[in-house]
Amino acid sequence: MTDTSSSASSPATLDNVRVVLVQTFHPGNIGATARAILTMGIKDLVLVNPRCFPDEEATRMASGAAELLENARVVERLEDAVNDCQLVIGASARLRSLPLPHFDEPSEMAARVIDTAQDGKVALVFGRERFGLTNEEIGCCTHQVSIPTNPDYGILNVSQAVQVLAHECRSAWRRTLEPTSEAPVARREDDQLPTREQLGHFHEHLGRALRGSGFLNQPHSQTEERLRALFARAEPTRRELSILRGMLANLERQTAAAEATKPDQSEND
Repeated sequence: MTDTSSSASSPATLDNVRVVLVQTFHPGNIGATARAILTMGIKDLVLVNPRCFPDEEATRMASGAAELLENARVVERLEDAVNDCQLVIGASARLRSLPLPHFDEPSEMAARVIDTAQDGKVALVFGRERFGLTNEEIGCCTHQVSIPTNPDYGILNVSQAVQVLAHECRSAWRRTLEPTSEAPVARREDDQLPTREQLGHFHEHLGRALRGSGFLNQPHSQTEERLRALFARAEPTRRELSILRGMLANLERQTAAAEATKPDQSEND
């Protein structure tokens, strides 16, 4: 069926939505994903270590979306696929061991995606066919989303899961075009969410400052992981993150000054 309610050209908001496939085994799933997202107006596809790409089966399954496949980027690490994104949503079963913010309904996720995509990049991340995303890969995300399915048989093919979430995103975008919808308010850059790369630099800085102060002194402590989850839920803006990093820099200076004033133990021996 054809959507005739909007322009055939891909809107700028949907251009900011990216689909990321992690270590896809069957090349046909890559082609089917390309077809699924192009029908929803999404053109940004990134592949993390696919088993076989380019591939004739991918092109065949793309069924007319071959140009999107040709423009797809291939990267080695998930971080390389999402570092410039403000919102990174991992599609997976809910993992309570990683307490990231979770969207229980894809429609709620899509509304947030479209809001963020007005002025920033968003990534929807999908894992391997057999076992999805690892805990470490979920840790690269800012949020999780699950697709409610039949509890007696909830198995979705990767491209099917992509189609469901891409359709929700397009539906959410179309709702912003309704006459009754309020025009989105442009956000200043400082009031936007940080990219995943900026957030990663903050967490490195936080860990370094806490270790330097002696607060973190256990090599296998889960404190840093819980702090990551805390800031994921808090969603600080770029301005707020800058304030936090200023606080950490001051803490580091105070710690260094305190260390410098300590008596040299070797002189007392």
